Amino acid sequence: MMLDLLASLPGLELIERTSSTLRVQQVVQLSLAPAFLLAGIGAIMNVMTNRLIWVANKIEKIVAADEDGRAGILLDELPALERRRILAQRAVMLSTASALTISIVIALLFVSAFVYAPLGTIVAFTWIVTMGLLVAGLASFLLETQTAAKRNRERMKRHLRGD
Repeated sequence: MMLDLLASLPGLELIERTSSTLRVQQVVQLSLAPAFLLAGIGAIMNVMTNRLIWVANKIEKIVAADEDGRAGILLDELPALERRRILAQRAVMLSTASALTISIVIALLFVSAFVYAPLGTIVAFTWIVTMGLLVAGLASFLLETQTAAKRNRERMKRHLRGD
């Protein structure tokens, strides 16, 4: 009687389906690539965030110097710095969104071990969204670094001309 009661519990079928060590091992193996991608996104976001903080601090210093009347030629830097801030912030936001969606992919992979519903299409779509967000974030980061390099070249040319 007790066994019949336990067999009728709704979660028992779920436990039976997922009790296979082989199935769990397969899900863990499938989730390794997205997990490594998540670690890579985190590393690049660290670089992006540091650049964003540097640019924001530089803008604040120039604005503070301008309020004291000491900014002078530094005011010429503000438009390029603001462009860099916008691009760096966009890169961080898009990369954060890609980290979120890759986390959803990992969760869906584990959920797929527990449910019969075919989640492959959802996983594939989420993976594509992740890649799109990551590419857009990296493109914004590329534009930010190009803006910085262009401004440095302009500054160096001006310095060599003696302006």
